[in-house]
Amino acid sequence: MIDEGVKALFNPRSIAVIGASRHPGKIGYTILRNILDYGYKGKVYPVNPKADEILGLKAYKSVLDIPDEVDMAIIVVPEKIVLKVAEEAGRKEVKVLVVITSGFSEVGNVEAEEKLVEIARKYNMRILGPNIFGIAYTPLNLNATFGPNELKPGPIAFISQSGALGIALMGWTIMEEIGVSAIVSMGNMADIDVVDVSEYLAEDPNTKVITIYLEGLKPGTGRRFVEEMKKITRKKPVIVIKAGRSKRGAAAAASHTGSLAGSDQVYSAAFKQAGVLRALTTEEMFDWARVFASQPLPEGEETIIITNGGGVGVLATDAAEENGVKLLDPSPELKEAFKKTMPWFGSPKNPVDLTGQAVVENYVEALKIAFESPEIHNIIVLYCQTAILDPRELAPAIIKVVREYNNKKPIVVGMVGGIETYEGMKILKKNNIPAYPSPEKAVVALSALIKYKRYLEKQSKI
Repeated sequence: MIDEGVKALFNPRSIAVIGASRHPGKIGYTILRNILDYGYKGKVYPVNPKADEILGLKAYKSVLDIPDEVDMAIIVVPEKIVLKVAEEAGRKEVKVLVVITSGFSEVGNVEAEEKLVEIARKYNMRILGPNIFGIAYTPLNLNATFGPNELKPGPIAFISQSGALGIALMGWTIMEEIGVSAIVSMGNMADIDVVDVSEYLAEDPNTKVITIYLEGLKPGTGRRFVEEMKKITRKKPVIVIKAGRSKRGAAAAASHTGSLAGSDQVYSAAFKQAGVLRALTTEEMFDWARVFASQPLPEGEETIIITNGGGVGVLATDAAEENGVKLLDPSPELKEAFKKTMPWFGSPKNPVDLTGQAVVENYVEALKIAFESPEIHNIIVLYCQTAILDPRELAPAIIKVVREYNNKKPIVVGMVGGIETYEGMKILKKNNIPAYPSPEKAVVALSALIKYKRYLEKQSKI
């Protein structure tokens, strides 16, 4: 059962920013401004003993002076007074502390971190952090971070143990048309950890897929991670990128957040046991998340490739074999249907090669056959840029067909070409069709969806 402190992280009725600043460029100013600018509707209370007003809001000397209840207190004060303000927050009956401040176990100051947790336990508070950049939850219009103010709402949750990487990826998701439900900075995980946050998000109707950048777990928490993640992955897909695969990387992770990096093989085995999908790069993690966020789970494994280029079709075929994506051997009837969509020298086999002479109508006809055929469960569309077919015209046509068939089968698109191709992919992504700049990326993203489907089927038999 999810406790009130974790619930208050995502649905606070009121927020105190302890260490709010009047000066632009300060973290305490940026967090307060982001909360206000992003449109949070709850009550916001700046706390600063030297200010009467900040950003148009009455400022309070202490959290204890606030006349109303406070669900969340964001702590942005120097490390030496964090314990004092945490004690005051406890007396105020704050439900959750979001401790932005650094200088704890990540620099060897374990004692202060333990005292912080002791204070939280005494007052039945929960702690996110310390050593974090904050939390954002778009369904509540909450951006309590010192990252970018703008966030694109969507169904992907991102949990990050790295602050700088998390902030950078906030901006990257906007550029890549990736919509997020939540962005949660974990830092040292003195109290609330990735399992606590994932448990909440597994029940969150606004989240379809959970992504995690993980450097390591706290000693003694490995078994809990596996057991609880098993329950979570039955409800939602979880994709993890685990940093510190090398010995040097593991040492760097330990000094960064004070985490136990541990053996990479042990983590791989734990992820497999828990049904967690492991990505090797941040780009790959979001490639997979995009397909989970926008596509239905497949009814089966039979996959068709539709392309206008033999070369990219061959690359996709290799990638399919390497990643466990089963390519359909079309029936004679299906081949006859596909023949009608292409010149005489095209190929109705799989890949279905519409040839370099393909125009929008060829793709539309082939796509309709793919959606209507009971033989086909998954669709991969590939495009190589030609002078005959503008990708910015192909993209809306693909969108129209997908909508016509109510997105009833998973579809991924791989496009290879110049700036026009990038613009075509952007049109697709804006309309919730996962598009990738290579055939291999499209195939691998689809393979993650198929692997998760297999996992769920296996779990249902246990």
